Amino acid sequence: MIPINLPKIGEEEVQAVVKVLRSGMLTSGLGAGPMVTEFEKNFAKFAGVKHAVAVNTGTAALHSAVVASGVKQGDEVILPSFTFVATAEAVVLAGGKPVFADIDAETYNLSPSGVEKSITKNTKAILPVDLYGFSADMKHMREIAAKHGLALVEDAAQAHGATYAGKPAGAFADVACWSLYASKNITTGEGGVITTNNDQIAETLRMIRTHGEKAKYASLMLGTNYRMSEVQAAIGNVQLEKLPSFLAKRRQNAQQLTKILEKSGRLILPWELKDRQHSWYLYTARLKDGTETERNKIVEELKKKGIGAEIYYVNPVHQMPFYRENFGSAKLPETDKASKQVFSLPIHPGVTVEQVDFIGKTLLSLL
Repeated sequence: MIPINLPKIGEEEVQAVVKVLRSGMLTSGLGAGPMVTEFEKNFAKFAGVKHAVAVNTGTAALHSAVVASGVKQGDEVILPSFTFVATAEAVVLAGGKPVFADIDAETYNLSPSGVEKSITKNTKAILPVDLYGFSADMKHMREIAAKHGLALVEDAAQAHGATYAGKPAGAFADVACWSLYASKNITTGEGGVITTNNDQIAETLRMIRTHGEKAKYASLMLGTNYRMSEVQAAIGNVQLEKLPSFLAKRRQNAQQLTKILEKSGRLILPWELKDRQHSWYLYTARLKDGTETERNKIVEELKKKGIGAEIYYVNPVHQMPFYRENFGSAKLPETDKASKQVFSLPIHPGVTVEQVDFIGKTLLSLL
């Protein structure tokens, strides 16, 4: 089976972990051991920001960012439903109310017009997602946030290597959140990072990740344990060095797959804009005018032939029982339609030229 994603770990990561284990320094009480500190410095440079705060999961990054942005009990946060559930979880865990707005039909990202229609006197923040590794319309989101005095939190969990207007993902947000889960463009196994240029937000984030402490045993606010371990950070430092080569291979595979699949008139294929470059975390095609049953059958047949196609996301968050029962139903026609037609294909760095050819030709034959 060619998996949809696969961590690319080499001897360099192994040796980095061994070095940490032999040092005896596995973690730090305030979450800022030498490896974590080095990783934060390197990630901040990669993201083009002043501050990077490392945590133990991407969900921890989202929750911390929402809290640090000032979301409190009853505040509304506008976000897409067409995303992984962690985006909405973060809002609820902070005491906020998720308000689901529809997506743009072409990018699958949060629609600026949908955001504006959803703003009320209780709105505190906007939370767009860079779905599949393609940036949301962040300049437009920045304008809306400034106009209404709202915080702008970017879910960049899938966007390592994506750019918008020549800048890395997260550049237009008050705070951005990244995942380092095993499937992502770079990984620490589990892990996350929050990036920001705001000194106060950065200070708050560092307290949130370690029980509200600024100094040991002196808690100043409600916090939790979201610390990244030294082992995770050691892996992260090596992975960051390899990221450019990972991205180049993903792009190469995506371009090769597009050349094959564009022969079919039945697919809407992923694309880029001159000022919006993809991270190619997921290569997501859409069955034009297809039914959910037909799409599901294609994915099933691809898997039978050893191709790990997947559907992201077959169940939009607003349809999930907890969110439907606690926050009401939402009319999101573009979200519902996309969830019935999209499917993703493997293009990670471990996929060979021959395998891309096999994936593309197999799909064409099924269509």
